[in-house]
Amino acid sequence: MNQYPESVSTTGSAARRGVRTGRLYAFACLAFLALFATRAQAAVHPVPLDKNVDSAKCLECHEDKTKGKSVHSAMGAGCLSCHEVRVNKDTTRVKLVTTTPLALCITCHADKKAADIKGTVHPPAVRDCLTCHDPHASENKNQLLKPTSGGEKENLCLSCHQTGMNVPEKGSRHAALDMGCDVCHVTHKTGAEATMDNQFHLTKASPALCLDCHDAKDANLQKAHQNQPFATANCLQCHDPHQSAAPKLMAKFQHAPFEAKSCDTCHAPAKDGKVVLTQPDAKSLCVTCHEDKAKSIETAKVPHPGAAGDCTDCHSPHASNHPGLPKTDSVNICLGCHTDIDELQKKPVHHQPAFVQGCSTCHTPHGGDNDHLLRAKGNALCLECHGPEATPQRDDAAHLLTIFNGTVKLPDDYYKKNRVPVLPLRYGVGHPVDGHPVSDVMDPTNVGKVKTPLSCLSCHQPHASAEPGLLLKDQKNNMAFCDSCHKNRLDMKQTTSPGN
Repeated sequence: MNQYPESVSTTGSAARRGVRTGRLYAFACLAFLALFATRAQAAVHPVPLDKNVDSAKCLECHEDKTKGKSVHSAMGAGCLSCHEVRVNKDTTRVKLVTTTPLALCITCHADKKAADIKGTVHPPAVRDCLTCHDPHASENKNQLLKPTSGGEKENLCLSCHQTGMNVPEKGSRHAALDMGCDVCHVTHKTGAEATMDNQFHLTKASPALCLDCHDAKDANLQKAHQNQPFATANCLQCHDPHQSAAPKLMAKFQHAPFEAKSCDTCHAPAKDGKVVLTQPDAKSLCVTCHEDKAKSIETAKVPHPGAAGDCTDCHSPHASNHPGLPKTDSVNICLGCHTDIDELQKKPVHHQPAFVQGCSTCHTPHGGDNDHLLRAKGNALCLECHGPEATPQRDDAAHLLTIFNGTVKLPDDYYKKNRVPVLPLRYGVGHPVDGHPVSDVMDPTNVGKVKTPLSCLSCHQPHASAEPGLLLKDQKNNMAFCDSCHKNRLDMKQTTSPGN
C-alpha cells in the first residue's frame, strides 16, 4: 500500500497530482472557512444592540452576573469596563477590551502579573485567571469557581491536585485537609526568597504554621518526640504536611537511627530547652557512622567546598522526602550556593537531570576525581545514559534503575517516562547524522594528533537552553547551527574548529 497521501503520491502523472492537490487545497479552504464561520457566529450577540448600550440594558438579561456572596468589584464600574460592543450593520458582537482574559485582569490586578513577580507563581495564575475565578460573581470568597474545601468534586484545588486522595492502606493523612486548603495556603503568595512559605504559598512558615493547631506543650506530643525540644524545629523536615505511606505523616526517607527511634544514638537529654548532641558538633557525630564519606571528602582530588563544612548544612539528620536526606530537595539543595546554575532555570528548555532528577545524577556531591565533580570524564558522562551501550541495572525489589556502577539510583520508569534518547552510535560516529563523529577526529597523517577536537559539549549545553536540543549558545536546531563548523554545505567534510 502506498504510504503517501494522493496529493504527494510518488507515482502517476504530474497532471493528476496537480488536480488532486488542487482538490485537497479547495477542501481545506472550505473547512477553514466553515470553522471560522462557526467561531465568528459564536461571538455574535443573540439580539441586536446599540453601539452606545449601557450596563442597565445588559442587566436586563444578565442580572445573575450581579448576584452572589462574592461579586467582582469591577461590576460597579459597569459592563463596558471589561466588554466592548461592536455593531456592523445588523450584527452585534461582544468581546473583551483586551485580547485575553489574563491581559484584562492584570489591568487592575497588576500585582498578579507573573512576568513581574520573583519567585514561584501558582501555575494557573501564570496562564488564565478564569481557571479558578468567576469574573462576575460567585458563592465563594474571592469569586472562586468552587470552595477550597470538601471532597474531590466540590474542592477547587482538587481539580488539579490529588493531594490526600490516594493514601496507602497503612499510611496517614493530615486531618487539616478536611478543613480546607486555604487553612494553610494562600495561592497567590510568592516572594523572591526561596523560603518554604514562598515556594508553597503558605500562610506562614513552619513551625509557626503547625503550632497554630499543634500545642508544643501537649504531653503526648512531647512524649512522641522523646522530650526533645521541637517547638522551634522545622516540622516539614520530618513530616509530610499532606499524606504519607507511613504512620504519623513521616517523610518517605528516614535516617536509620531516627526510624528505629534510637534518638540516644545522636542525642543526649535536652538541657535548658536546647538540643544536646552526644559529640561536640554535628560533623563529629556524623562521621562516627559515615567514616567513608569523611574519607572521600578529605582525599578527593577535586574537593567540594560545601562538603567540607557541617553535614547538616545540606542533609536533614532525621528525614526527607528525597534520597540522601537533602534538607530541601535534590536540586534546590545545590542551587542555594550555585546561583549561576539557578539563573539557567529561566531558560525554557531544561536538561531533566539538572533541574528535576537532581544534580548528583551527574556530579559527585562529596568530592571526586574529575573536573566540576563530574562522575565521568568527557563523553563517558553523557553516554552513560545516551550511549548505545548504556546498561542501567534493574533493582526490581526497590523499583529502581542504577547507573554509574550503582552509585546513582533512578526510578524504574526513568528512561521511558522522560523519553531518554539513545544515540545510534557505532565506532564513535552516528550523531546527529550517519557518519558524524561525536569525539575527537584524529589526523589521518598522524593518528596521535587531534585534527578536530570534538565532544558532546562542542554542540550541547549540559543544563538548559532557550531552544530544544540544548544546543550551544541557545541556537536553533537547523543548518545555520551546522554552519558554525561546516562552512561548505556541498562538502560537509570541510570543517573548522567547533565554536569558532
